[in-house]
Amino acid sequence: MYKIIGDYDAETSARPQSSGSSSRSVHFADDNQEQDTDDRDFVDSGISQVKYDEPPFAEVEELLGTSPSPRPCTLVWRDLAVHVKLKDGKLKRLVNNVSGIAKPGTLVALMGPSGAGKTTLMSALAHRSPDETVVDGEIMMNGLPVDEFMHKESGYMHQDELFVENLTVIEHLTIMARLRMDRRTSALARKRRVNQLLRQLSLYGARNTRLGGLDGLKTLSGGERKRLAFATELLTDPGLLFCDEPTTGLDSSSAQKLMSLLRASAVQGKTVICTIHQPSSELMALFDKLVLLAEGRVAFAGNASGALYFFESLGYHCPITYNPTDYFIKILALTPGSERASRQAIKSICDRFAVSDAAKELDMEIQLEFHIMDSEDEETKRLKCYDFKSPHLHTKMIWLVYRYLIIILRDPKVQLLRILQKLAIAFAAGVCFLGTARFTQSGIQDVQGALFIIIAENTFIPMYSVLHMFPEEFPMLHRELKAGLYTTPVYYLSRMLALFPGLILEPTLFTLVVYWIAGLRGTLHAFGFTVFLSILVLNVAIACGSFFSCAFGSMPVAMAYLVPFDYSLMITSGLFIKLSTIPKYISWIRYLSWPMYSNEAMSILQWDGIQNITCAEVSQSPCLSTGEEVLIEYDFKLANFWGDIIALIILYLCFHILALAALKYRTRRK
Repeated sequence: MYKIIGDYDAETSARPQSSGSSSRSVHFADDNQEQDTDDRDFVDSGISQVKYDEPPFAEVEELLGTSPSPRPCTLVWRDLAVHVKLKDGKLKRLVNNVSGIAKPGTLVALMGPSGAGKTTLMSALAHRSPDETVVDGEIMMNGLPVDEFMHKESGYMHQDELFVENLTVIEHLTIMARLRMDRRTSALARKRRVNQLLRQLSLYGARNTRLGGLDGLKTLSGGERKRLAFATELLTDPGLLFCDEPTTGLDSSSAQKLMSLLRASAVQGKTVICTIHQPSSELMALFDKLVLLAEGRVAFAGNASGALYFFESLGYHCPITYNPTDYFIKILALTPGSERASRQAIKSICDRFAVSDAAKELDMEIQLEFHIMDSEDEETKRLKCYDFKSPHLHTKMIWLVYRYLIIILRDPKVQLLRILQKLAIAFAAGVCFLGTARFTQSGIQDVQGALFIIIAENTFIPMYSVLHMFPEEFPMLHRELKAGLYTTPVYYLSRMLALFPGLILEPTLFTLVVYWIAGLRGTLHAFGFTVFLSILVLNVAIACGSFFSCAFGSMPVAMAYLVPFDYSLMITSGLFIKLSTIPKYISWIRYLSWPMYSNEAMSILQWDGIQNITCAEVSQSPCLSTGEEVLIEYDFKLANFWGDIIALIILYLCFHILALAALKYRTRRK
């Protein structure tokens, strides 16, 4: 259970308190906490910490002590309107000339019925509006117009939590600390921050628990996932925190615990803005300010007690047995079947508030804040802006590669099973060619068939295997890009680098098994280059699959376009049709066919210099007695060997460039 403590105990009260702290302290402990719940120690941060017999990174706490108070943030907005572009090019207004202010140490609730514009307003304030959104009006934070710096100055807790499921709690926070925190932060300070959050949010007992469901493994509860999302946003200790429906999906007890965390953060000196849907009376008591929205307008802004007085003055008397917030939302919601009358009533309420004393008082407060901002010189405003140094690109890339390597290594479907599948297919394919005579007329077809098996297995299955990868990661990618954690090229390159070890191991093992069982040419030169070409073929296939995955955004659509493209690749590989006989109007397709380039290069390795191919005594077809004649039969040329390799490398680079361009287009921000 969570406990709210009004005063410190005697031991703690003797300790000095940092600026911005409060005598109020809130302690949270999970029911499944591993440590003894009586062994507690409260600190001045507004959130309690728990003493453990072996606290993580205890030496860091001794060296660095407690963290400083967050920098105060005042957010003010005036005449804010938000429009969204529809498919026909028209604009639909979602928020209509809204004004307000949020000061340090306050917990502000944005409330209203569904579709009132709560999330839209908060996204605009946080400078995280979706694409195709037009924001008009003034939004200032500490005297500066909101801009990309809001990603560093504020935290944004989304309604739904998105995590990399195979990570543990401690791994997630460690990686996020490296991506989010100032690059000048020392390693000890980062560990201390992770240590504090694990203890303050009662996640230490679950530090080695994975975030999501692999078979039979314990995962986090809904409340723990919410607290972990909260901890992620608190890593940089922002002075401004946005929370979108933080209690969604939680029971009343877990909701109370989470809202108490937000209350404690406000007591600590942060500015906290929440959208919340019909909170209980207990939860509403935690808020300092209430903003009621309806049809994109402000129906009330001020204290909760002032809301009761305002609605009573309009003739809306809340029954004693009714939750006031439920009553407010009922009044401001559209009644099915009476939408027109409901809109008229809502308009009347919003109009009455616009000329009320509470609105005039709010307007004066906003005007004063803007006047103070206008009177400040540029130097003062510049000093107010946090001097944040983002982690270096190579640091972000290293930790992203580490994150995606963990995904691969911990998912047997991606790693172990794929390797076993490759070996099984390689053995089955190799056995089919076991004992065939190479230097005979029938042996020519056997060799070419074995080469095509190597090419096809390293082309088609890998190409389809990545179609799901990017669409599945789009939601998290969009969120982390808007949070400014990294750029699209850094993400894409890191994702490919994490796949690279498997992209070398898999084709090498497959080619090794097929090559020797099938009895292909036994020279080190031929074998080494065949392995190299198979690696190159698989990497080109992965690049092509990545392009289709990024370009079309969903696996079914990507597959619908990829299947006919596959057939064109297979037909122009040089095995099914003589290349010189392909009609000119479609012959250009072969220049995109890496199976054709690789088939030609591998065939050259097998037949270059061969002079002793046996001819049958009775044969209906011309006899091919040398390797050069075999190559001519397939329209292959010895001089094209290095050109084929260069063409494969060019296709590899082009497909990756196209994939990155498609990904940037899908993740663009306007």
